[in-house]
Amino acid sequence: MNIELSALEARVIGCLIEKQITTPEQYPMSLNALTNACNQKSNRDPVLQLPETEVQALIDGLSRKHLMLERSGFGSRVPKYQQRFCNTEFSVFQFTPQERAIVCELLLRGPQTPGELRSRAARMAEFADAGQAEAALEALAHRESGPLVRRLEREPGKREARYAHLFGAPSAASSVPTSAAAASLAGTPPPSTPPDNSPADRLAALETEVRALREDIERLKLGAWPSPVNR
Repeated sequence: MNIELSALEARVIGCLIEKQITTPEQYPMSLNALTNACNQKSNRDPVLQLPETEVQALIDGLSRKHLMLERSGFGSRVPKYQQRFCNTEFSVFQFTPQERAIVCELLLRGPQTPGELRSRAARMAEFADAGQAEAALEALAHRESGPLVRRLEREPGKREARYAHLFGAPSAASSVPTSAAAASLAGTPPPSTPPDNSPADRLAALETEVRALREDIERLKLGAWPSPVNR
């Protein structure tokens, strides 16, 4: 089944999965609790400031996709919501605890390395070692019904490649810097940032300059350099 989520829908589903695992006594979640979870500053990237009206619109859209369900307990005075995305009676996806934790982290934070995923997902599932996290990623990437994650090209200066989920927008925007992604999701213009002066960028600039100098030298050797204008 091909499920397409917007970046904000992914945030809502990720929050529901996270709270279902980490605070089951507070699940299902009210609109207010879910809004706070979407906007919390820890375990989120980017950090957002969504109003309740927008979260309610996202709930309505996900309900139409049959990925969310209103399930209020006896005596509850406000509607409460739960996810039908994975590991429920009516879900298409049935994950192992490690796979579910990794998918949740990818929905909440976007592309991450296996090491980051193992460390961050440990609050939702136990990982015996790094190999178990990598095995879970491989299983998600090679599911018989179709891959759910993919390995991205390794970034310059990084030791590990990142993995992204394949449920929609976050994977397509995996190369967007965090500040720009946050501004895009929140509907505000991205702040201006100074040029990146990291060692990798300085090295790339030097390599470009060296290539240009070598081309100039080759032109001189071949006599292809333009003659100076006589004054």
